[in-house]
Amino acid sequence: MSDRYPHPDLNTLPEDLRERILQVQEKTGFIPNVFLALARRPAEWRAFFAYHDALMAPETVGRSSGLTKGEREMIVTATSAANRCLYCVVAHGAILRIHEKKPLVADQVAVNHRKADISPRQRAMLDFAMKVCLHADTIEDADFEALHAHGFDDEDIWDIAAITAFFGLSNRMANFSHMLPNPEFYLLGRVPKPK
Repeated sequence: MSDRYPHPDLNTLPEDLRERILQVQEKTGFIPNVFLALARRPAEWRAFFAYHDALMAPETVGRSSGLTKGEREMIVTATSAANRCLYCVVAHGAILRIHEKKPLVADQVAVNHRKADISPRQRAMLDFAMKVCLHADTIEDADFEALHAHGFDDEDIWDIAAITAFFGLSNRMANFSHMLPNPEFYLLGRVPKPK
């Protein structure tokens, strides 16, 4: 079974979308399905990727983050697993393995971050992300204090929450549309690249 909504023809897309998609293809060697699946509505595509980039690559909008690239991907992988989103677990798990240079970490974080080979700081970060994901209505000052004890400031905490919330939207779009992960994602970061 494939995506419920056919992908638009790359050649029929507005130039800005086509240019970005071709840049991603050049960098990765394939086009991640999310880029084409969401391109059916260009205005939404632009908004989605603008917010994605502001959170996941904050330097592109003139901001820095106290979270590493790997930590941002840990949040996506763990919370996407809680939301049962195959696409995001597989795709962002691959990116997580690459950034952390740990072939096992994505599976560990997706299944049970409490038993994963991560630091206590990262465990606290994911504890909070999972609370935002599953029980945001119960967030209290003590949750902030627990993160402050691990060196996170309030802007870092905003990042954790915003990444969790944004990918909650992404997970739901991927699930309802039956967006499938590209086969290439499954091996990325697990086996050495061919030379």
